[in-house]
Amino acid sequence: MSDLQAAKETVLKFYEQLDSPDADLEAVLSAHCGAGYIWRGFHPFGELNNPCEVAQRFWRPLQTSLTSLQRRQDVFFAGLNQMDGFQGTWVVSMGHLMGLFDHPLLGIPPTQKIAMLRYCEFHRVENGKICETAMYFDLPHLMAQAGIALFPNQTAAQLVQPGPMTHSGLLLDPTPEQDGKDTLSLINRMIGDLGQWDSKLSLEDELRQTWDENMLWWGPTGIGATYTIERYAKQHSGPFRAAFSERSKTTHIARLAEGEFGGFFGWPNFTARLSAEFMGIPATQKLGEFRVIDIYRRDGDKLAENWIFIDLLHFWKCQGHDFLAQLQAGELT
Repeated sequence: MSDLQAAKETVLKFYEQLDSPDADLEAVLSAHCGAGYIWRGFHPFGELNNPCEVAQRFWRPLQTSLTSLQRRQDVFFAGLNQMDGFQGTWVVSMGHLMGLFDHPLLGIPPTQKIAMLRYCEFHRVENGKICETAMYFDLPHLMAQAGIALFPNQTAAQLVQPGPMTHSGLLLDPTPEQDGKDTLSLINRMIGDLGQWDSKLSLEDELRQTWDENMLWWGPTGIGATYTIERYAKQHSGPFRAAFSERSKTTHIARLAEGEFGGFFGWPNFTARLSAEFMGIPATQKLGEFRVIDIYRRDGDKLAENWIFIDLLHFWKCQGHDFLAQLQAGELT
Protein backbone atom coordinates (compact mmCIF):
# COMPACT_ATOMS: atom_id res chain seq x y z
CA MET A 1 0.00 0.00 0.00
CA SER A 2 2.89 2.39 0.68
CA ASP A 3 3.95 2.11 -2.97
CA LEU A 4 0.48 3.16 -4.09
CA GLN A 5 0.49 6.12 -1.71
CA ALA A 6 3.93 7.19 -2.95
CA ALA A 7 2.70 7.02 -6.55
CA LYS A 8 -0.31 9.16 -5.65
CA GLU A 9 1.98 11.74 -4.06
CA THR A 10 4.10 11.80 -7.23
CA VAL A 11 1.06 12.62 -9.37
CA LEU A 12 -0.39 15.14 -6.92
CA LYS A 13 2.91 17.05 -6.80
CA PHE A 14 3.00 17.00 -10.60
CA TYR A 15 -0.53 18.42 -10.77
CA GLU A 16 0.26 21.10 -8.19
CA GLN A 17 3.07 22.43 -10.35
CA LEU A 18 1.39 21.81 -13.72
CA ASP A 19 -1.76 23.66 -12.69
CA SER A 20 0.06 26.69 -11.30
CA PRO A 21 -0.90 29.82 -13.29
CA ASP A 22 2.75 30.77 -13.84
CA ALA A 23 4.07 27.25 -14.50
CA ASP A 24 7.03 26.68 -16.79
CA LEU A 25 5.26 23.81 -18.51
CA GLU A 26 8.29 22.37 -20.30
CA ALA A 27 10.31 22.39 -17.07
CA VAL A 28 7.47 20.84 -15.06
CA LEU A 29 6.95 17.95 -17.46
CA SER A 30 10.67 17.38 -17.90
CA ALA A 31 11.16 17.24 -14.12
CA HIS A 32 8.32 14.81 -13.43
CA CYS A 33 8.43 12.49 -16.46
CA GLY A 34 10.91 9.65 -16.76
CA ALA A 35 13.12 8.51 -19.62
CA GLY A 36 11.27 6.98 -22.55
CA TYR A 37 8.07 8.82 -21.61
CA ILE A 38 4.96 7.81 -23.61
CA TRP A 39 1.92 10.13 -23.78
CA ARG A 40 -1.25 9.00 -25.55
CA GLY A 41 -3.98 11.55 -26.23
CA PHE A 42 -7.20 11.69 -28.18
CA HIS A 43 -7.33 13.07 -31.73
CA PRO A 44 -5.69 15.22 -33.00
CA PHE A 45 -2.71 14.57 -30.69
CA GLY A 46 -2.08 10.82 -30.82
CA GLU A 47 1.09 9.40 -29.30
CA LEU A 48 3.88 11.75 -28.21
CA ASN A 49 7.23 10.70 -26.77
CA ASN A 50 8.81 13.88 -25.47
CA PRO A 51 7.69 15.76 -22.33
CA CYS A 52 8.47 19.14 -23.90
CA GLU A 53 6.41 18.27 -26.96
CA VAL A 54 3.47 17.35 -24.71
CA ALA A 55 3.83 20.72 -22.98
CA GLN A 56 4.02 22.66 -26.24
CA ARG A 57 1.38 20.81 -28.26
CA PHE A 58 -1.23 20.05 -25.61
CA TRP A 59 -0.90 21.85 -22.28
CA ARG A 60 0.19 25.29 -23.50
CA PRO A 61 -2.63 25.67 -26.09
CA LEU A 62 -5.15 24.39 -23.54
CA GLN A 63 -4.03 26.81 -20.81
CA THR A 64 -3.95 29.66 -23.35
CA SER A 65 -7.52 28.94 -24.46
CA LEU A 66 -9.09 28.10 -21.08
CA THR A 67 -7.68 30.90 -18.96
CA SER A 68 -7.50 30.60 -15.16
CA LEU A 69 -7.51 26.84 -15.72
CA GLN A 70 -8.63 24.80 -12.72
CA ARG A 71 -8.51 21.03 -12.21
CA ARG A 72 -11.72 19.71 -10.65
CA GLN A 73 -11.11 16.08 -9.74
CA ASP A 74 -14.02 13.75 -9.05
CA VAL A 75 -12.12 10.45 -8.96
CA PHE A 76 -8.52 9.76 -7.88
CA PHE A 77 -7.14 6.31 -7.12
CA ALA A 78 -4.15 4.02 -7.70
CA GLY A 79 -3.58 0.33 -8.23
CA LEU A 80 -1.43 -2.44 -9.66
CA ASN A 81 -1.99 -3.26 -13.32
CA GLN A 82 -3.66 -6.60 -13.98
CA MET A 83 -2.49 -6.51 -17.61
CA ASP A 84 1.20 -6.93 -16.69
CA GLY A 85 0.67 -9.42 -13.87
CA PHE A 86 0.18 -6.70 -11.23
CA GLN A 87 3.71 -5.37 -11.63
CA GLY A 88 3.14 -1.78 -12.79
CA THR A 89 1.71 0.96 -10.57
CA TRP A 90 -0.80 3.34 -12.12
CA VAL A 91 -2.59 6.43 -10.79
CA VAL A 92 -5.95 7.53 -12.23
CA SER A 93 -7.44 11.03 -12.17
CA MET A 94 -10.85 11.93 -13.62
CA GLY A 95 -12.93 15.08 -13.64
CA HIS A 96 -13.05 18.36 -15.54
CA LEU A 97 -10.50 20.99 -16.54
CA MET A 98 -12.43 24.23 -16.08
CA GLY A 99 -11.53 27.70 -17.26
CA LEU A 100 -12.77 30.80 -19.03
CA PHE A 101 -12.96 29.94 -22.71
CA ASP A 102 -11.27 33.14 -23.89
CA HIS A 103 -9.32 32.05 -26.98
CA PRO A 104 -9.92 29.49 -29.77
CA LEU A 105 -8.80 25.91 -29.29
CA LEU A 106 -8.28 23.65 -32.33
CA GLY A 107 -10.79 25.73 -34.25
CA ILE A 108 -13.41 25.70 -31.48
CA PRO A 109 -14.62 29.30 -31.05
CA PRO A 110 -14.31 30.85 -27.57
CA THR A 111 -17.43 31.72 -25.57
CA GLN A 112 -15.88 34.12 -23.00
CA LYS A 113 -17.74 31.98 -20.43
CA ILE A 114 -16.92 29.10 -18.12
CA ALA A 115 -16.17 25.91 -20.05
CA MET A 116 -15.42 22.43 -18.76
CA LEU A 117 -13.36 19.82 -20.58
CA ARG A 118 -14.08 16.27 -19.39
CA TYR A 119 -10.83 14.36 -18.89
CA CYS A 120 -9.42 11.15 -17.49
CA GLU A 121 -5.71 10.38 -17.08
CA PHE A 122 -3.89 7.15 -16.33
CA HIS A 123 -0.27 7.62 -15.19
CA ARG A 124 2.24 4.80 -14.79
CA VAL A 125 4.62 5.74 -11.99
CA GLU A 126 8.02 4.15 -11.47
CA ASN A 127 10.77 5.28 -9.10
CA GLY A 128 9.04 8.58 -8.43
CA LYS A 129 8.64 9.48 -12.12
CA ILE A 130 5.69 9.39 -14.50
CA CYS A 131 6.78 7.06 -17.29
CA GLU A 132 3.56 6.69 -19.28
CA THR A 133 0.31 8.67 -19.57
CA ALA A 134 -3.04 8.13 -21.22
CA MET A 135 -4.78 11.52 -21.40
CA TYR A 136 -8.30 11.08 -22.78
CA PHE A 137 -10.66 14.06 -23.11
CA ASP A 138 -14.02 14.86 -24.67
CA LEU A 139 -13.44 17.60 -27.26
CA PRO A 140 -16.97 17.22 -28.72
CA HIS A 141 -18.26 18.01 -25.21
CA LEU A 142 -16.32 21.28 -25.29
CA MET A 143 -17.67 21.97 -28.79
CA ALA A 144 -21.24 21.48 -27.54
CA GLN A 145 -20.62 24.16 -24.89
CA ALA A 146 -19.55 26.47 -27.72
CA GLY A 147 -22.82 25.80 -29.57
CA ILE A 148 -21.45 23.34 -32.13
CA ALA A 149 -23.71 20.32 -32.68
CA LEU A 150 -21.08 18.02 -34.13
CA PHE A 151 -23.09 14.81 -34.45
CA PRO A 152 -26.57 14.64 -35.98
CA ASN A 153 -28.32 12.13 -33.70
CA GLN A 154 -27.44 11.76 -30.01
CA THR A 155 -29.58 9.06 -28.39
CA ALA A 156 -28.93 10.00 -24.74
CA ALA A 157 -28.58 13.23 -22.72
CA GLN A 158 -26.01 16.02 -23.17
CA LEU A 159 -24.79 17.12 -19.72
CA VAL A 160 -21.85 18.52 -17.83
CA GLN A 161 -21.28 15.31 -15.95
CA PRO A 162 -21.00 15.05 -12.16
CA GLY A 163 -18.73 12.81 -10.15
CA PRO A 164 -19.88 9.86 -8.05
CA MET A 165 -23.27 10.03 -6.38
CA THR A 166 -21.52 9.07 -3.13
CA HIS A 167 -18.94 11.91 -3.38
CA SER A 168 -16.36 9.29 -2.37
CA GLY A 169 -14.11 9.19 -5.43
CA LEU A 170 -10.99 10.94 -4.12
CA LEU A 171 -9.02 8.08 -2.56
CA LEU A 172 -6.21 10.17 -1.11
CA ASP A 173 -5.73 7.80 1.83
CA PRO A 174 -5.12 4.02 1.77
CA THR A 175 -8.11 1.72 1.32
CA PRO A 176 -8.63 -1.94 2.34
CA GLU A 177 -6.90 -4.14 -0.22
CA GLN A 178 -9.86 -6.52 -0.45
CA ASP A 179 -12.18 -3.71 -1.59
CA GLY A 180 -10.06 -3.11 -4.66
CA LYS A 181 -9.86 -6.83 -5.39
CA ASP A 182 -13.66 -7.08 -5.22
CA THR A 183 -14.04 -4.14 -7.60
CA LEU A 184 -11.55 -5.53 -10.10
CA SER A 185 -13.18 -8.98 -9.95
CA LEU A 186 -16.57 -7.45 -10.74
CA ILE A 187 -15.15 -5.43 -13.65
CA ASN A 188 -13.59 -8.62 -15.02
CA ARG A 189 -16.92 -10.46 -14.73
CA MET A 190 -18.63 -7.62 -16.61
CA ILE A 191 -16.03 -7.74 -19.39
CA GLY A 192 -16.47 -11.49 -19.67
CA ASP A 193 -20.28 -11.22 -19.76
CA LEU A 194 -20.55 -8.39 -22.25
CA GLY A 195 -17.39 -8.44 -24.30
CA GLN A 196 -18.30 -10.85 -27.06
CA TRP A 197 -22.01 -10.09 -27.72
CA ASP A 198 -22.95 -13.78 -27.83
CA SER A 199 -25.16 -14.24 -24.76
CA LYS A 200 -28.42 -16.17 -25.05
CA LEU A 201 -29.95 -13.79 -22.48
CA SER A 202 -31.84 -10.64 -23.40
CA LEU A 203 -29.61 -7.57 -23.39
CA GLU A 204 -31.29 -6.29 -20.22
CA ASP A 205 -30.84 -9.60 -18.37
CA GLU A 206 -27.26 -9.83 -19.60
CA LEU A 207 -26.60 -6.42 -18.07
CA ARG A 208 -28.31 -7.36 -14.80
CA GLN A 209 -25.62 -9.95 -14.10
CA THR A 210 -23.12 -7.22 -13.14
CA TRP A 211 -24.97 -3.87 -13.26
CA ASP A 212 -27.28 -2.25 -10.73
CA GLU A 213 -30.84 -1.76 -12.01
CA ASN A 214 -30.43 2.01 -11.56
CA MET A 215 -27.02 2.19 -13.23
CA LEU A 216 -25.71 5.56 -14.41
CA TRP A 217 -23.79 5.54 -17.69
CA TRP A 218 -21.97 8.82 -18.29
CA GLY A 219 -21.18 8.54 -22.01
CA PRO A 220 -19.30 10.89 -24.33
CA THR A 221 -20.87 13.70 -26.33
CA GLY A 222 -22.34 12.20 -29.48
CA ILE A 223 -23.86 9.34 -27.46
CA GLY A 224 -24.69 11.01 -24.15
CA ALA A 225 -25.57 10.00 -20.60
CA THR A 226 -28.27 7.52 -19.66
CA TYR A 227 -29.86 6.06 -16.50
CA THR A 228 -31.25 2.60 -15.59
CA ILE A 229 -30.59 -0.68 -17.36
CA GLU A 230 -33.71 -0.31 -19.49
CA ARG A 231 -32.77 3.15 -20.81
CA TYR A 232 -29.08 2.24 -21.23
CA ALA A 233 -30.07 -0.73 -23.37
CA LYS A 234 -32.41 1.46 -25.41
CA GLN A 235 -30.27 4.59 -25.68
CA HIS A 236 -26.80 3.14 -26.16
CA SER A 237 -26.02 -0.55 -25.85
CA GLY A 238 -28.80 -1.74 -28.16
CA PRO A 239 -28.13 0.82 -30.93
CA PHE A 240 -24.37 0.21 -30.64
CA ARG A 241 -24.67 -3.54 -31.05
CA ALA A 242 -27.10 -3.10 -33.93
CA ALA A 243 -24.66 -0.81 -35.75
CA PHE A 244 -21.46 -2.85 -35.46
CA SER A 245 -20.27 -6.29 -36.49
CA GLU A 246 -16.99 -8.20 -36.35
CA ARG A 247 -16.14 -6.85 -32.90
CA SER A 248 -12.62 -7.89 -31.93
CA LYS A 249 -11.64 -9.17 -28.53
CA THR A 250 -11.01 -6.55 -25.86
CA THR A 251 -7.42 -5.56 -25.14
CA HIS A 252 -6.22 -3.15 -22.47
CA ILE A 253 -2.90 -1.54 -21.60
CA ALA A 254 -3.94 -1.00 -17.98
CA ARG A 255 -6.76 -2.37 -15.81
CA LEU A 256 -6.78 -1.67 -12.06
CA ALA A 257 -8.92 -0.86 -9.06
CA GLU A 258 -8.76 0.60 -5.56
CA GLY A 259 -11.62 0.69 -3.08
CA GLU A 260 -14.96 0.96 -4.89
CA PHE A 261 -13.39 2.45 -8.03
CA GLY A 262 -11.65 0.88 -10.99
CA GLY A 263 -11.13 1.22 -14.69
CA PHE A 264 -9.11 0.51 -17.80
CA PHE A 265 -7.87 1.92 -21.07
CA GLY A 266 -6.69 0.57 -24.41
CA TRP A 267 -5.02 1.91 -27.56
CA PRO A 268 -7.34 0.72 -29.06
CA ASN A 269 -9.56 -1.34 -26.76
CA PHE A 270 -11.19 -3.11 -29.71
CA THR A 271 -12.14 -2.76 -33.36
CA ALA A 272 -15.53 -3.24 -35.01
CA ARG A 273 -17.06 -2.81 -38.45
CA LEU A 274 -19.70 -0.07 -38.97
CA SER A 275 -22.39 -2.18 -40.65
CA ALA A 276 -25.44 0.02 -40.02
CA GLU A 277 -26.27 3.62 -39.15
CA PHE A 278 -24.76 4.94 -35.91
CA MET A 279 -25.10 8.39 -34.34
CA GLY A 280 -27.15 9.40 -37.38
CA ILE A 281 -24.31 8.60 -39.80
CA PRO A 282 -24.76 5.89 -42.46
CA ALA A 283 -22.80 2.63 -42.48
CA THR A 284 -19.38 2.65 -44.12
CA GLN A 285 -18.61 -1.09 -43.85
CA LYS A 286 -15.16 -0.08 -42.54
CA LEU A 287 -13.39 -1.38 -39.46
CA GLY A 288 -12.87 1.31 -36.84
CA GLU A 289 -10.72 1.66 -33.72
CA PHE A 290 -12.23 2.40 -30.32
CA ARG A 291 -9.81 4.14 -27.96
CA VAL A 292 -11.63 4.09 -24.65
CA ILE A 293 -11.30 4.80 -20.95
CA ASP A 294 -13.93 3.37 -18.61
CA ILE A 295 -14.13 4.30 -14.93
CA TYR A 296 -16.50 2.40 -12.62
CA ARG A 297 -17.99 2.73 -9.16
CA ARG A 298 -18.98 -0.50 -7.44
CA ASP A 299 -21.90 -0.61 -4.99
CA GLY A 300 -21.89 -3.96 -3.20
CA ASP A 301 -21.86 -6.71 -5.82
CA LYS A 302 -22.99 -4.55 -8.76
CA LEU A 303 -21.57 -1.73 -10.88
CA ALA A 304 -23.51 1.45 -10.13
CA GLU A 305 -21.81 4.18 -12.22
CA ASN A 306 -19.63 4.26 -15.32
CA TRP A 307 -17.83 7.22 -16.89
CA ILE A 308 -16.77 6.64 -20.50
CA PHE A 309 -14.30 8.44 -22.76
CA ILE A 310 -14.30 7.38 -26.44
CA ASP A 311 -12.14 9.02 -29.11
CA LEU A 312 -15.06 9.58 -31.46
CA LEU A 313 -13.14 12.15 -33.52
CA HIS A 314 -10.51 9.48 -34.28
CA PHE A 315 -13.11 6.80 -34.95
CA TRP A 316 -15.07 8.95 -37.41
CA LYS A 317 -11.92 10.24 -39.11
CA CYS A 318 -11.00 6.63 -39.87
CA GLN A 319 -14.50 6.22 -41.32
CA GLY A 320 -13.93 9.18 -43.68
CA HIS A 321 -15.54 11.94 -41.57
CA ASP A 322 -12.89 14.39 -40.32
CA PHE A 323 -15.11 16.59 -38.19
CA LEU A 324 -12.26 18.55 -36.64
CA ALA A 325 -10.84 19.42 -40.06
CA GLN A 326 -14.31 20.51 -41.18
CA LEU A 327 -14.61 22.75 -38.12
CA GLN A 328 -11.20 24.31 -38.75
CA ALA A 329 -12.16 24.91 -42.40
CA GLY A 330 -15.30 26.77 -41.31
CA GLU A 331 -17.63 24.07 -42.60
CA LEU A 332 -19.28 23.42 -39.23
CA THR A 333 -21.09 25.91 -37.00
